[in-house]
Amino acid sequence: MKMLNPQQVIETYFLENRHMLLELAAFLDRYEVAVARQGEHAADEKKLAVICQAIEVLSRTGSDTPRVEQLLELFAAV
Repeated sequence: MKMLNPQQVIETYFLENRHMLLELAAFLDRYEVAVARQGEHAADEKKLAVICQAIEVLSRTGSDTPRVEQLLELFAAV
């Protein structure tokens, strides 16, 4: 299998990842609407907190540990 160059990685995976990010945004919007409607947060927001931590991990650059490994460790705690 041929290794992709940076431009090919973007061209190959952009739409798929855009879709996943839009799904994540929709999830967070649905949660906020539910909170506004009910006037209270979920009793256990640990899963939501983990999602927010995962977003932070994704936004970091320059780590020696691959992001996917960091996320696997983070999600293992839930």
